[in-house]
Amino acid sequence: QVQLVESGGGLVQAGGSLRLSCVASLSMFKMYNVAWYRQAPGKQRELVAAVTTGGTTNYADSVKGRGTISRDNAKNTVYLQMNSLKPEDTAVYYCNARGFVFEYWGQGTQVTVSS
Repeated sequence: QVQLVESGGGLVQAGGSLRLSCVASLSMFKMYNVAWYRQAPGKQRELVAAVTTGGTTNYADSVKGRGTISRDNAKNTVYLQMNSLKPEDTAVYYCNARGFVFEYWGQGTQVTVSS
């Protein structure tokens, strides 16, 4: 059974940083485009950042300059480094892996930014 397990969330003060990690139990992880999404209470899930199999990255305007997504195919892991956190970054952050046929989601990790 495929699992994506996120970690690294927590409570942080505004202006602080967090590094989220997602480990995927995928046999061909390098063949998957991976991304981080987030969902705040009462809002739709939104893309935060994505990285393709070739290493091309894409960011939501709201996190450009503050977020960095990276992947380590040897460790089946994708990271999201978030700096200068704002209260509006408060959300559950989800890891996503999308292949040619299948798509997988993690259970999410809560990030709470206090003002």
